[in-house]
Amino acid sequence: MPAKPPFKTPAAKAAPRLHARSPDRPEGDRIAKLLARAGIASRREIERMIAEGRIALDGKVLETPATILTDLKGVTVDGKPVAAPEPAQLYAFHKPTGLITAERDPAGRPTIYTALRNALPKGAPRLMPIGRLDLNTEGLLLLTNDGELKRRMELPASQVPRTYRARAFGEVTQGQLEDLMDGVEIDGVRYGPIDANLERSSGRNLWVEMTITEGKNREVRRVLEHLGLKVNRLIRTAYGPFELGDLPRGQAVAISKQALTRFLGQLDRGELRRDAR
Repeated sequence: MPAKPPFKTPAAKAAPRLHARSPDRPEGDRIAKLLARAGIASRREIERMIAEGRIALDGKVLETPATILTDLKGVTVDGKPVAAPEPAQLYAFHKPTGLITAERDPAGRPTIYTALRNALPKGAPRLMPIGRLDLNTEGLLLLTNDGELKRRMELPASQVPRTYRARAFGEVTQGQLEDLMDGVEIDGVRYGPIDANLERSSGRNLWVEMTITEGKNREVRRVLEHLGLKVNRLIRTAYGPFELGDLPRGQAVAISKQALTRFLGQLDRGELRRDAR
């Protein structure tokens, strides 16, 4: 995993802090939200870190993620003071197959961070993946230093589109693919509208382009298998307005501040939602 940026203690005087939200003093946010915003880890990972006793406030180990704070003054992670949040940054990474989208793997398999050590530009902050690509899926993986941006882009309610190209073995008609716009239920799991198109076929191998907005676990593979297809290659080509393009496999590039600002405006205005098109 890429080296963490050096921690530093903000010089500003600490504002009053709250350890339980009350009706007359609702200021502040949960510590998990603040630490995610600061790029320490995802909210879920931070909750695990609190349970492991790795996070403290003014020297006292925290016992609950329900702690409410107005800032991170006095908060330490593994004994190190937490720096003030950096501006949100976004990177695009062309993930190859054979890499786990995780910080570490109990089985010892290589993770995306193995490749990112050499792929990221110098000075890149500590980054978290937005969503996941499984071991055998390749293509566009976005990474950010901002836990709140990560959460917003992953939430199904945000309806940020993800586009995939799948090579599969079998037979399917365009009509069957168009029926997916009504959603489909598979083994008790309901999948929302999917925009799918048959690109071309060669023998019994064919290419299908699919755009989803929920990003449920193995959604593309499960839906295509439900249609009788066996996926033998899966590539994510776009996430929101950001496209894989000709980014070389295993390489990463920073997304411009202007492009990120434009996207955040679209997200705030709900312009990415299917019913807004």
